[in-house]
Formats: sequence, C-alpha cells, structure tokens
Amino acid sequence: MAQIDTSKVSRWDQHGREHVVRVQRTGVQRTIRCDTCGWRRGAQFLPWLKAEEHLAEAHQATVDPTSAA
Repeated sequence: MAQIDTSKVSRWDQHGREHVVRVQRTGVQRTIRCDTCGWRRGAQFLPWLKAEEHLAEAHQATVDPTSAA
C-alpha cells in the first residue's frame, strides 16, 4: 500500500484573501490541486514551484504568509 503525504502552498492576494494549493504525494506520483478554483495537475518535478506559479498567474496571490515582513 502506498503512503500518501499532503502539504500545501498558500499565498495571499492584494485583497487579503488566502489561496491554497495542496500537493499530494502517493509514492513517486505528485498531484497539485487548487482549493480556490479546482485546478489540478500532475507534477513529477518541482510541484511546489508549479503551485506558486499557479497562485501568482491565476489568482495574483504572491504574498507569502511565512516570510518575515
């Protein structure tokens, strides 16, 4: 049985709304899914980078909540 791991990439847009893309890993397969619009994609390499790109392009969400201000 394959182990499933899930992590998330979250960014805020200029209106203060949070947008989240979840990265789910099952074995070597990774799937990224946007909680805001339902967009999903398989991503074998650099799934977190692809998640950040989707958030920036589709939702203009670029503010990282984990970065120090």
